[in-house]
Amino acid sequence: MNNVIDFINTNRDRYVGELKEYLAIPSISALPQHSGDVRRCAEWTAEEMRRVGLQNVRLIETPGNPVVYGDWLGAPGAPTILFYGHYDVQPVDPVDLWESPPFEATIRDGEIYARGAADDKGQVFMHFKALEAHLKQNGRLPVNIKIMLEGEEEVGSAHLDDFVRRHKNELAADVVVISDSPMFERGIPSICYGLRGLVYFQIDLRGTKTDLHSGSFGGAVANPAFVLAQVLAQMKDRGGRVKIPGFYDDVKPLSEQERAEFKRLPFNETKYKKDLGAPRLFGETGYSTLERVWGRPTFEVNGLLSGFTGEGAKTVIPAVAMAKVSMRLVPNQDPDRIARLFEEHVKKAAPKTVEVKVTRMHGGKPWMTEFDNPFVQAAGRAIQKGFGQRPVFTREGGSIPVVSTFQEELSLPSVLFGVGLPDENAHAPNEKLDLGNFHNGIIASAYLYEEIASA
Repeated sequence: MNNVIDFINTNRDRYVGELKEYLAIPSISALPQHSGDVRRCAEWTAEEMRRVGLQNVRLIETPGNPVVYGDWLGAPGAPTILFYGHYDVQPVDPVDLWESPPFEATIRDGEIYARGAADDKGQVFMHFKALEAHLKQNGRLPVNIKIMLEGEEEVGSAHLDDFVRRHKNELAADVVVISDSPMFERGIPSICYGLRGLVYFQIDLRGTKTDLHSGSFGGAVANPAFVLAQVLAQMKDRGGRVKIPGFYDDVKPLSEQERAEFKRLPFNETKYKKDLGAPRLFGETGYSTLERVWGRPTFEVNGLLSGFTGEGAKTVIPAVAMAKVSMRLVPNQDPDRIARLFEEHVKKAAPKTVEVKVTRMHGGKPWMTEFDNPFVQAAGRAIQKGFGQRPVFTREGGSIPVVSTFQEELSLPSVLFGVGLPDENAHAPNEKLDLGNFHNGIIASAYLYEEIASA
């Protein structure tokens, strides 16, 4: 391995320059005007995979954006890794809050700023460089690898489940590796063994066919904005517990071992609150902040729109009101069942004075593995070699729906091997990736293939 690590250290500056090229492509899957950029990014990704030495590289079309596939299968008898990531990125709004252009990667204080730096181009790219180091130096890999990168992760991966089902044989492997998650904290590498699931909805209320003068009609009709506020207020109690009947029926409780492990982690609630700029933390009564974020379900309002919101005053009763809401789910909650319970609760909560439309937008199942499984432990050893210290084992509050798909459709365990940081603004202005973590992540990835080969 010494020649591989020497190669990585020698090419450190080159890697950053190449990553800048990757980050310059505005592959925003949510915006139709960037569909050409998304395809261009897929083609750039495929060309990079060929350049580092992968084989059978191609774009596989889907009803949406293409999947980029490539493999190297020259290690008979060795385990096979299926590596999953995504090349699409989030929108950049509000762009005026960016300190440097979002698609002109800029380095400040050892961090590279650009949309996609942490989520997920930077973390995908570190594997490209680790594979390149093995193939350039040794002409082979210690494991077989299949790489599958999608272009719709940031819009819910609508076509990915069908893709996995249709390509079961091609995607057969022993373990899935995903690098699309943060470390526990700066200087504290981690391995994630659990993710929350997601259900996302839009609620639309209509009271009248047009906005009305609040003086002439106030008191005669229901105000959809006010009704919406009342409906949303019935979703949670003052202690942060969701009030949807049946919502908690299938929740897998946190084990006493997990709660004890979480307490041992170096988590400072005062610093956490200060970093967030929150006057006070809030969540479900009876649980710590880490327990709430990692192991308990939630209901959140993600956006509201109604009435006049411009400068000055305009006395109207709005005709419509809209809210976007989401629920984060934990094992063993089923997104379809939770969606039905939510729809029923909204319809009961909304009065007959407004028309109600509830639209399910997307979602995904929660996932958890045992942190003592051999692949997770192999990843832990690789992280320790790359970062110089043992990782902690954590769960994550976010969602990667395809992890459950791999488990259900391919019967594969997953290893979440992320090197981002919690403060890297993955879906916000000034997204960034620590270049030290990026470099150590390349080294750790190179060791990961060795560790999985021996696992």
